Amino acid sequence: MTVTILEGKGDFEGGYCTVNGDQFIVLNKTRPLEQRLRVLARSFSELELNEQYIVPALREFIESHQLETAHA
Repeated sequence: MTVTILEGKGDFEGGYCTVNGDQFIVLNKTRPLEQRLRVLARSFSELELNEQYIVPALREFIESHQLETAHA
């Protein structure tokens, strides 16, 4: 699995997208770090990561964000 993370400036929040079969996560570098981390967590939660090794702290962050989103 290959996902490219891109950072840019502009009037957008960011998120996960697929273009011509390539996977991207786009972050707005002008947004606060906390918001960029939420975008990353939300984007990673859209991917099938069960078979991928992820550092345990990052996996916990993604899963905790999924729980927050489910309760919202």
